[in-house]
Amino acid sequence: MDSRGGQRRNPYELTDDSPVYVISVAAQLSGLHPQTLRQYDRLGLVSPDRTAGRGRRYSARDIQLLRTVQQLSQEEGINLAGIKRIIELENQVAALQQRIAELQGALEGAASAMRQREAAVHASYRRDLVPYQDVQQSSALVVWRPKRATD
Repeated sequence: MDSRGGQRRNPYELTDDSPVYVISVAAQLSGLHPQTLRQYDRLGLVSPDRTAGRGRRYSARDIQLLRTVQQLSQEEGINLAGIKRIIELENQVAALQQRIAELQGALEGAASAMRQREAAVHASYRRDLVPYQDVQQSSALVVWRPKRATD
């Protein structure tokens, strides 16, 4: 498991969450000054992984988030507190969407299991005890007369 809670199949596999960029490279890739990256880290906007020596390591996802923060700040005029709230809400929405997908999968599994159990119950009915015949509507009249006891 990596530091962000995700499962890693292969420790050498690079994903969007793999922390590979030092702060100078991340600054270049994002178009921001390294001091700006440090400030964003202190404010909790973008929190890169840390090495054993406490150096920052940014992932491709972190770089994308830095670009988003810059765009929201410079082009949209949103202050850093607002950007932090936006990021928190987006993370919350993503977590809720993932939970919904998990619950839908569980619901589909439960419905499938229920259908299987229902089919097993129906298959277990003893049809030899209760003959089944299609009932057809007719206009015939049936008269019932009880048997009379013969004296």
